[in-house]
Amino acid sequence: MSEEKKIRVGDEGIEDARVLGTPKMLVLGLQHVFAMFGATVLVPLITGLNVSTTLLMAGLGTLLFHLVTKGKVPAFLGSSFAFLGGFALVAPKLVDPETGLQTVANTEMLPYACGGVVAAGLVYVIVAALIGVFGVNRVMRFFPPVVTGPIIISIGLILAPSAITNASTDWLLAVVALTTIIICNIWGKGMVKIIPILLGVAVSYGVAVVTGAVDFTAINQAELLGSPLNPAAFAKFDLSAILTIMPIALAAMMEHIGDMAAISATTGHNFIADPGLARTLMGDGLATSLAGFFGGPANTTYGENTGVLALTKVYDPKVVRIAACVAVLLSLSPKFDALVNTIPTAIIGGISLILYGMISAIGVRNVVENQVDFTRSRNLIIAAVILVSALGFNSVGGLTLVSTPDLTISLSGLAIAAILGIALNAVLPGNDYEFGKDLDGDTSANFQM
Repeated sequence: MSEEKKIRVGDEGIEDARVLGTPKMLVLGLQHVFAMFGATVLVPLITGLNVSTTLLMAGLGTLLFHLVTKGKVPAFLGSSFAFLGGFALVAPKLVDPETGLQTVANTEMLPYACGGVVAAGLVYVIVAALIGVFGVNRVMRFFPPVVTGPIIISIGLILAPSAITNASTDWLLAVVALTTIIICNIWGKGMVKIIPILLGVAVSYGVAVVTGAVDFTAINQAELLGSPLNPAAFAKFDLSAILTIMPIALAAMMEHIGDMAAISATTGHNFIADPGLARTLMGDGLATSLAGFFGGPANTTYGENTGVLALTKVYDPKVVRIAACVAVLLSLSPKFDALVNTIPTAIIGGISLILYGMISAIGVRNVVENQVDFTRSRNLIIAAVILVSALGFNSVGGLTLVSTPDLTISLSGLAIAAILGIALNAVLPGNDYEFGKDLDGDTSANFQM
């Protein structure tokens, strides 16, 4: 083994984990699984999608991403929270006749929501192709922070009522989950700070077991091994659902760029330049379309796993691929899926209280960090139209464009907001946004998060 393959010490970290030995590599891979697990399984619990399918698609999506990016980027792809608003609009949960609450999965409409996710993934692919042809600056001028920031803010605000509804089923469990996450995130050290969601679920679940709020019947009845795929849940395509979910890709792409910048800053490698933003977007988009086609949620690069990179200083992508393989193995157990589904609705609500708020807060951060100037009338107008359109049209069920016995085409509030925001940004004078002024050179100054 050559000298450059050996351990890189200090701030540079470990580039080739094989020098640590196979047992330590496996442990490091499991650590990445713990980091992604809480957030990844939370999305299917909120939307009604299958947990096993979600884990399978996270594992396979991560491996596909590594294939497209030439195995250079140590990123894990898990369930995206950005698309929760789209799922809530296309496939709102049904009312449980016993409790009167919306807690029953909408199995009829979920495949159409997944079809929208397939289309959203293709938006990534198209943008990646355009970046390859025209360059990143020309393409990203259509999606500046003044557009993407308010869209992200709107997603969190649209989801807020469902968090309160779920939490209200048992405020004790909801408060325990929320408090645990806050304590771990603010005062936690090491891995405790990295996996606050997982710990929030674990602590509140323990309280639920003690108080008799958990029914273990489904676990006992479930098989130990089985297929994580259900053909009935595979994607179906409806234009209204596509138009509702597809625009969310614009906001999710900003999240992807931020994650790539964070990973680059953590590892000291400029992944936005090599393998390039076009390849990373392409990998993320293909992984998202793959997941949606087989009935899973959209994928996204996970900041939680970037935290693990910073903590361990082991930057070898092979370790992340080990985590992806573990996720695939976990997906093969229906008993494990049944265990996850015993988590009470109130715990999901308590976690959602902070997660949905953080989605909006990320949108605010996107605007602040990019120094969007709201003393300029054009920026105020764009943000105002996006926020009011997203929330206002969502409150009345969107806008129906075509309604016939054979065809219904409608736009959600989020879709309308995205279209209007992009259009206004394109036509109003003064669009001087530049994506990474020295992108071809050292981008560390532009992309530190």
